[in-house]
Amino acid sequence: MNDPASPPRRPSAAYRYLFVGLLGLVIGLIATVMVSRAIQARQDPFPDSLMHVMNRQVELLQAVQAQNRCSLADTVPRLQTLRSLSNDLDLAFPGLKDSQGFQQHASALRATLNEALAAPPTDCPGMATLVEKIQTDCKACHQDFR
Repeated sequence: MNDPASPPRRPSAAYRYLFVGLLGLVIGLIATVMVSRAIQARQDPFPDSLMHVMNRQVELLQAVQAQNRCSLADTVPRLQTLRSLSNDLDLAFPGLKDSQGFQQHASALRATLNEALAAPPTDCPGMATLVEKIQTDCKACHQDFR
């Protein structure tokens, strides 16, 4: 069975290498999460949040239109919310506050929303036109400043 002339077999070091490798992977993962959280904490979430909420309001207007429920009760609250949020565009993007192009885009969006609130669409074709105009105003700004 055992040859007395052969030296005793040493246990493999593979388990130690595997343990050290897994430990390094876990420590690296934890360090990556900590660094990404530190970077994230330094960023202002307000601009992205404002854009997400405004986008959601436009999506809700589109949903109302798709469901063929284009009554004033369904559309005016969304338009009021959009108009109120549009007042915070300068606050959300302080670096662009002095940009004439940004101010023109923001004013165009506000004007569209003011017109819509002054004479809200009462039918779905009117709602479709309004949603398209709002999206055009948003897209124009995003093309120049995104």
